[in-house]
Amino acid sequence: MTVASGVQAYVGIGANLGDPEAQVRESFSRLACELPQTRLTGRSRLFRNPPMGPQDQPDYVNAVARLHTRLEPLALLEGLQAIECACGRERDGTRWGPRLLDLDLLLFADQVLDLPGLQVPHPGIAERDFVILPLLELASGLQVPGVGALEQLAERFDGASLVPIVEPGEAVATAEGRG
Repeated sequence: MTVASGVQAYVGIGANLGDPEAQVRESFSRLACELPQTRLTGRSRLFRNPPMGPQDQPDYVNAVARLHTRLEPLALLEGLQAIECACGRERDGTRWGPRLLDLDLLLFADQVLDLPGLQVPHPGIAERDFVILPLLELASGLQVPGVGALEQLAERFDGASLVPIVEPGEAVATAEGRG
């Protein structure tokens, strides 16, 4: 099923096993190429942060992608799960455990959905700095349906637990380079 003119959807991306930075970067390419009737229209920087759940696991690398899609929400979710599976994700029911790749449908237009297997906005979105701050890079002025203004949500976080990851080829300012 498709949405006639298409909508914006936002996807949270996370990984902490294998080579998390490479997996998150690869997920951007997969989102751009492997989802029918969908275009990648934006992406946040990558951030390293401590795990949300059990602390006896590696840090995560997280980011957010903006998509323009004509897919219905459940079809988009199915496509995201297919990408996870293709990247080696095995769903064993472990909550907040280590992941090769985790793709979460955060927002789908301005819809509030409570369907079997899918809640949008993503539950807990307002409590996750690793979602809110990268999302703010892509969508300042956004209203999270049923939750509030993104800027107000972001004010609750100082960003101290998020470490931006320098992209390959990105310039890094150093004391010697300033002048």
